[in-house]
Amino acid sequence: MKSDIFNRSSGLFVSTFALMFTGIVECIGIIESVTSEGTNKTFKVSSPISHELKVDQSVSHNGVCLTVIEVFQNHHRVTAIDETLQKTNLKNWTMGTLINLERCLKIGDRLDGHWVQGHVDCRGICVNVEDLNGSWEYTIQYEDADRFKTVEKGSITINGISLTVVDSQPGLLSVAIIPYTYEYTTMKDVLVGGEVNLEFDIIGKWVKAWMI
Repeated sequence: MKSDIFNRSSGLFVSTFALMFTGIVECIGIIESVTSEGTNKTFKVSSPISHELKVDQSVSHNGVCLTVIEVFQNHHRVTAIDETLQKTNLKNWTMGTLINLERCLKIGDRLDGHWVQGHVDCRGICVNVEDLNGSWEYTIQYEDADRFKTVEKGSITINGISLTVVDSQPGLLSVAIIPYTYEYTTMKDVLVGGEVNLEFDIIGKWVKAWMI
């Protein structure tokens, strides 16, 4: 079955080329307002890249691929449906929440992170933060360990950030955060007990699916 993954390459390659992000955060945005429309929520976001966005453009917001529905000056709006709110930490966003933003990948760009779809698999809970005097190690716990797995030195996306797994256990993973990432993303705002969005490596998910 392993070789079949590569022999039947069309499905794998089509999925790979459909991916849109790399997990390299462009900037931090701030939630200016939240409005409810039925079971949906619309977020007004202020950011350094908002004025460059276009309506219908896909942008990663804390690792969640959302469609821009309005752009004005240095703000833009996006809407999350109920399914997205239930699967991610977007339901916790309020005025003043800081979020990681990344625009979709352009053909020809360098892939500095890893293939990221912007489709959050599940939420995780931060259970420990350790200051290592030069870096920080975050330990994240998540459910459904039989379905989602990590490997040491493999890739994981946390709140839209491409990170390398330091320690991997069933339902538990840890990542090391360097000072640059700590300063220029929202990882410094993740506290013990806080929820984060997790997207597991697409290649690992393909391999697991084909092995079943």
